[in-house]
Amino acid sequence: MNLSIIVPLLNEQDSLEELFTRIDNVCRNNKLSYEVWFIDDGSTDLSWSIIENLKIQHPQIHGIKFSKNYGKSQALHAAFEKVNGDVIITMDADLQDFPEEIPELYEMVTAGNYDIVSGWKKKRFDNVMTKNIPSKLFNAAARKVSGVSLHDFNCGLKAYRKQVVKSIDVYGDMHRYIPVLAANAGFRNITEKPVQHQARPYGTSKFGTERFVRGFLDLVTLWFVSRFGGRPMHFFGAAGTLMFIIGFLSAIWLGISKLIDVYIFKIYGNLIANNPWFFIALTMMILGSLLFVAGFLGELIIRTNREHKNYHIEELI
Repeated sequence: MNLSIIVPLLNEQDSLEELFTRIDNVCRNNKLSYEVWFIDDGSTDLSWSIIENLKIQHPQIHGIKFSKNYGKSQALHAAFEKVNGDVIITMDADLQDFPEEIPELYEMVTAGNYDIVSGWKKKRFDNVMTKNIPSKLFNAAARKVSGVSLHDFNCGLKAYRKQVVKSIDVYGDMHRYIPVLAANAGFRNITEKPVQHQARPYGTSKFGTERFVRGFLDLVTLWFVSRFGGRPMHFFGAAGTLMFIIGFLSAIWLGISKLIDVYIFKIYGNLIANNPWFFIALTMMILGSLLFVAGFLGELIIRTNREHKNYHIEELI
C-alpha cells in the first residue's frame, strides 16, 4: 500500500465527508493505493456516525473511537500502531489543510528519500495576536533548543516514512515534536514544504493560547529527556556526587579547623554548629545523596517496560 492517511478529529461532523471526498479524488487521480484512519478523540457530535457510514461505502476507511478526549498525541499513537502504508501522512480534519498536497508530499518521501516532510504554513489565516505571533515565538524557541530547522513544528500536515512512525513513541503532548523525537531516534533526513492554508470553514478551533504554554514546558522536557532520558545517572548522579564531595570536604575542613583551634591555638568554646558552613556542608551532603539516589532510581525505571498507551479504545472499525 502506498499511503496511510491519519486524520485525528474532535467534533468535526461538518467537514468529514468533504475531506474524504477530496482525499479519495486526489489518490485516485494519482493512482495511489491508500487507506484512511479517522481517530475520533471523544467527539460528542455525529462525527463517529458519519465515519461508520463512510466505512460502509468505502472499505479503505478505518476508524478508532476513543471513550473520551485523550489528546492528539494519543490519537496519533493509536493510529501509528495500525497503519500499513509505505508513507504515512497526518492531517487535520478541519479542512485548513489541503488534501491536494498529498501527491507532492508522497513524492518527496519516496523519490527524495526523506524520513519526514513537514508542512510549513507560510501564509496563515489565523488570528495574528492569539496564534500567529505566539506560533512564531514558539517555533523559534523550538528550533534553537532542538536543533531541528523547521519553521512550523505544529503544522498537522506531515509525511513520514513508515519506519519512522513505527520507531518512535508519541505520548503526552509531544505530537508537535515528532520531528525532534524522530531526529533523536536517528531519522535526521528531515525537510519541510510550504503548504496551502485556509481559514476554518466549519466549527471552532479546539486549541487555545494555553497550548503554547504547554508547548514550551514540553520543549524543556524534551530537551532534558533527549540528553539524559537514557542515562539519568549521568545528570543526577554527577550533580549529586559533586554536591556530596563539596559538602564532605567542607565538613572535613571544619573538623580540621576545630582541631587546630583546640590543640594549637588553645581556643575553646567555639562550636562547629555555630559556623554557617556546618549547615551548608550538611545540606549539600544530604542533597547530593538524594540526587544520587534519584539517578539510580531513574536507571532502574528506564530498564522496565515503559508503556504510554494511556487511552481506551471504545470501538474499532
